[in-house]
Amino acid sequence: MSIFDNFEQFQQFRAAWTSIRIERSVEMGLFTFGDTDLPYYLVTSSAKSQTVGIRRGSVTISRARIITPDSLHPEIRNFFEEHEDIGYIEKLLTRSAAFSNLRLVNDSGPDRIVTDTVEEAVEKLNRQLDDEEEDRVAILSSPSELSGFAVFRYATERVLASAPGNIQELKERGFLS
Repeated sequence: MSIFDNFEQFQQFRAAWTSIRIERSVEMGLFTFGDTDLPYYLVTSSAKSQTVGIRRGSVTISRARIITPDSLHPEIRNFFEEHEDIGYIEKLLTRSAAFSNLRLVNDSGPDRIVTDTVEEAVEKLNRQLDDEEEDRVAILSSPSELSGFAVFRYATERVLASAPGNIQELKERGFLS
């Protein structure tokens, strides 16, 4: 193993991360105590089959109620295909206090194939959510082979954005001194 092996893995990770777009973000923070649901639409494109798919889903983020040696590490479910190696991601999350005792579960429906381009599909979804006055549903886009990673990126960004507020709430309630 050379010193460049990790660099190449990081470069692949970074390329995947930047190929994903959060088209419509949600400003809602995660609950400090209890479960948080993050609903989303995922618009994917496949260069191979030249199709665009839309999938609706939701990520549930749970915090460990009691922290034990078994709950010290993050638990990630239904984001990645079984054959995908998520070791790098788990290692990255374990090193962050914001993720150390979280359980992230992705639940999504099947893709609905549309004739639109990714941009057209995103625009239609944005109009639909605006018409419904829906401000809690995000829109993500990615290549179809990175669909699980796209949802994972969205969830991790929400966790990181919520961490300062969650820590402040813990301090105010006397859990941190």
